[in-house]
Amino acid sequence: MIEFWIGVASAFWFGVLTSISPCPLATNIAAVSYIGRKAAHTRLLFLSGILYAIGRMFAYMVVGILTVKGLYAISSMSFFLQKYMNLFLGPFLIVIGMMVLDIISFKFLNSGGNSFLESLQNKFKDGGVVGSFFLGAIFALAFCPVSAALFFGSLIPISLKINSLFIAPLVYGFGTAIPVIVFAILIGIGSKSISTVFNRITIFEKWVRITTGIVIIIIGIYLTITNVFNL
Repeated sequence: MIEFWIGVASAFWFGVLTSISPCPLATNIAAVSYIGRKAAHTRLLFLSGILYAIGRMFAYMVVGILTVKGLYAISSMSFFLQKYMNLFLGPFLIVIGMMVLDIISFKFLNSGGNSFLESLQNKFKDGGVVGSFFLGAIFALAFCPVSAALFFGSLIPISLKINSLFIAPLVYGFGTAIPVIVFAILIGIGSKSISTVFNRITIFEKWVRITTGIVIIIIGIYLTITNVFNL
């Protein structure tokens, strides 16, 4: 049970870290601009923020379920994961930590040129309150290097570890929507310090990302030493 809650807490933290990383934060700012048009109607503003969060949660849940189901559907892969997952998890986390720290990167994870997703964004951006749900789902699918690394590299192993197909992705998705929910609340209460909050978030992101990357690498080194070298 403790392992389960640690996994859930980790999924939430990775979601928050994703949300304040530069590329996902840019999409969240775009979402705030979209949702902010309802500023004159507080209820619609909050509803849009909630639907945006639900949209992200739904998209990550579907991708997470399909990924885990796909891994388990291949019997040889399932056997491989059960037997060797602990051996590869340590080195894998070291690589993920290095990606979070921008020490290494994979350009193919960059979704900047995904014209299909961009066309869907343009289609739903004028879709009213309901459009917030679809916008959240679409932005969730626009994986950037950091978000792809955290989702596929950290969240999927967590789902396998806690033996849950949907809880970890849902919690992760909620974490990624935190900035939009916060800014929706600030807009709703008429806060004039939104730009100040944004500037502080960008500064906070740097140190959070560095700290999290280092922690992931340390955990990866520990797991490598204990599981691979049996020390």
